[in-house]
Amino acid sequence: MSDFTTRPEIRGTFGVATSTHWIASAVGMAILEKGGNAFDAAVATALTLQVVEPHLNGPAGDMPAIFHKAETGETQVLCAQGVAPKAATIDHYKAEGLTLIPGSGLLATVVPGAFDGWMLMLRDHGTMTLREVMQPAIDYARDGHPVLPRVANTIAGLKDYFAEEWPTSAAVWTPGGEAPEPNSLFKNPDLAATYDRLAGAEGETREAQIDAARAMWREGFVADAIFDYLKDAKVHDVSEAKHAAVLAPEDLTDWQASYEAPLSYEYHGWTVHKTQAWSQGPVLLQTLAILKGFDLGAMDPSGAEFVHTVIEAMKLAYADREAYYGDPDFSEIPMDHLLSDAYNAERRKLITDMASLEHRPGVVPGFEEQASRYIERAARDFNVGGVAAQEPTMAHLTEKRGDTVHLDIIDRWGNMVAATPSGGWLQSSPVIPGLGFPLNSRAQMYWLEDGLPTSLAPGRRPRTTLTPSLAEKEGVRMVFGTPGGDQQDQWQLIWFLRFVHFGMGLQECMDQPLFHSMHFQGSFFPREARPGEMMIEPNVGDACIADLRARGHKVTVADPWTVGRLTAALRETDGTMRAAATPRLMQAYAVGR
Repeated sequence: MSDFTTRPEIRGTFGVATSTHWIASAVGMAILEKGGNAFDAAVATALTLQVVEPHLNGPAGDMPAIFHKAETGETQVLCAQGVAPKAATIDHYKAEGLTLIPGSGLLATVVPGAFDGWMLMLRDHGTMTLREVMQPAIDYARDGHPVLPRVANTIAGLKDYFAEEWPTSAAVWTPGGEAPEPNSLFKNPDLAATYDRLAGAEGETREAQIDAARAMWREGFVADAIFDYLKDAKVHDVSEAKHAAVLAPEDLTDWQASYEAPLSYEYHGWTVHKTQAWSQGPVLLQTLAILKGFDLGAMDPSGAEFVHTVIEAMKLAYADREAYYGDPDFSEIPMDHLLSDAYNAERRKLITDMASLEHRPGVVPGFEEQASRYIERAARDFNVGGVAAQEPTMAHLTEKRGDTVHLDIIDRWGNMVAATPSGGWLQSSPVIPGLGFPLNSRAQMYWLEDGLPTSLAPGRRPRTTLTPSLAEKEGVRMVFGTPGGDQQDQWQLIWFLRFVHFGMGLQECMDQPLFHSMHFQGSFFPREARPGEMMIEPNVGDACIADLRARGHKVTVADPWTVGRLTAALRETDGTMRAAATPRLMQAYAVGR
């Protein structure tokens, strides 16, 4: 193995910030320099990402975070995943003539969660004022930032559509009727004004001020603008029809972000912490449980045997995701069984030298019907062929448009945050007039049939793909993650396995060739399953690719350096920190000292 890396692994003792955009990483580091902690820096970084990567996330999107608080020694999950509105019933959507929830437009909207989640984190764990952490995002929205070529190209491709179907979006993204030129200074004055007004919320204490801003969002001027627009709006979406939203004022008023315990699993001395099954997070833990019985360290980390073994294990874990995962507040999730040694010993036996082309969820006693219903769903024709996947990551891998965002931050006290904000994409929903941002489209992850853990139901969380990670071993802790929809826990898994088994550094792991499976049913409209299909970067070499094809994999070779957008940060027991960011797409950067 070579120790060559595309860029240095950042090292220091004061703090590190790494994210999917260099400006956001710099903002996070600036907050640390001003005396803020990792939670202050995470909020400032995230709000800046909403400005500089609006095709990938926004304030009305969704956000899970996993964090460690040094003072208490606690590791927790912050859930800012909004729920289905009270009027979001299967009968309503079927009455609209739908078999799948569209991946764009207003019917796809759940309760906006991201902003409230960041405010909850800042209130309970931060130290700085609302104005201090919001000001960088306000400045970039008001004064402008160099617009990424991918943002400019996304807007250019939608310019005519916005003008014809979503004029509120045209007003923000194509000022003067023209898409911005790549790298030109782009401003969003409406968003700047929205943030400035929120940052000016009044309260006698720092915490009271933040709660006042949350109230302004839920039932003040933000809510007023949203529902003034939605009361008459009926907009075109990917179903080729126009639909109105089902989101109502009481949905926004009644929901708040919350905390919960992570789900954890031991692997080769590391304790890996993930979200519960309302996210796909446990699928990484399940895959580790299957792979525990293989001698991965004896394999070439970019060889065909390693790739094949990992791909086949992921297929089995993702089949269980499709059969059993969902909001634990609404459905019993047999997670103890799915992570048990006995169950995974049987799952492991299914992996042979040849690629499986079948969907093979495990059969869990008492849940047998869920396994058979997944197999039936994966083979179903939804009669929506030719529609592009409605999660931007898939667009990145085909049309070079982008994906979600991620951030990892550690401060000098040992606090650390990993978060994967998403939703509220500029290309997926029309802008709310006067606010400068659109709503989300996360409802496309529900099924319009009863009796599933992922069935559409009022108040239920969609089973999101967003899935940050935190791992620890003998006092060493690290946070990591990536954008990427269904690929998130695949790319993170591969990175983690190389880190654990092959002695690679954070950056060296990141620079290794990546791959993923498209075998299982996708989470996003049009919900395709592609049995046996996988994608891999070409620098694994022709021999590896030929070997995989000989094993029966349907291999698509990606363009060089296009798969995955990982970032990671680690703190040693002596306080030394390390951080890394992928070179892919030339956007992500780690900073620190």
